[in-house]
Amino acid sequence: MQISEEITIKVSSTVAQAYQKATEREKQSLATLVSLFLEQNINEELDFLGQLMDEISDRAVSRGLTPEILETILNEESA
Repeated sequence: MQISEEITIKVSSTVAQAYQKATEREKQSLATLVSLFLEQNINEELDFLGQLMDEISDRAVSRGLTPEILETILNEESA
């Protein structure tokens, strides 16, 4: 059994009224659709972010950035 959490989203008053008039079954169906939509988009965004980070890393290495240089830069910024 998957644990569910409530979220709040802003919608137009027309959408809110339609939701309030919906049956419990329709509300559950809508919740399922929204969950599936958001889960798919989260996975796609994470894949994109990972690919982008890999590309940035590859470019930095090809331009001569080493782990030692990166550590020096990070230490200078935190000091």
